[in-house]
Amino acid sequence: MARQHWLIKSEPDAYAFDKLVRERRTTWDGVRNFEARNNLRAMKEGDLVLYYHSNVGKEVVGVAIVLREAYPDPSVPGEDWSVVDVGPAFALTKAVTLETMKKDPALKGLQLISRGRLSVVPVSPAHFDRILALGETKPPR
Repeated sequence: MARQHWLIKSEPDAYAFDKLVRERRTTWDGVRNFEARNNLRAMKEGDLVLYYHSNVGKEVVGVAIVLREAYPDPSVPGEDWSVVDVGPAFALTKAVTLETMKKDPALKGLQLISRGRLSVVPVSPAHFDRILALGETKPPR
């Protein structure tokens, strides 16, 4: 099955991409929206995830990789929420702002823009590649 692409949001003062790079792995928890939860559950090990700093910055700053597929959120036992584990893949050479993405016709339909309230959204391969290009970043091989 082909690798899928996603976007996750974090406020940089809560959990910045740099912290993920330092810690090498984290459990992506706290998702309390059913659609976003279902997106977490659709993630597969090895999927690439755009890392978006919300609130402050409003920009994609890096790419994470799914290290462990969805499992029950341990912070809310007995409730139907899920988490995944992610690690850093690579930083973008240049952050790509929400403003830049909104202005780019190649990113029409990007769910970050059309479904802005969701904290976890799928990203098409074309949109993923375009955001990397805007970030002047080639994925390491």
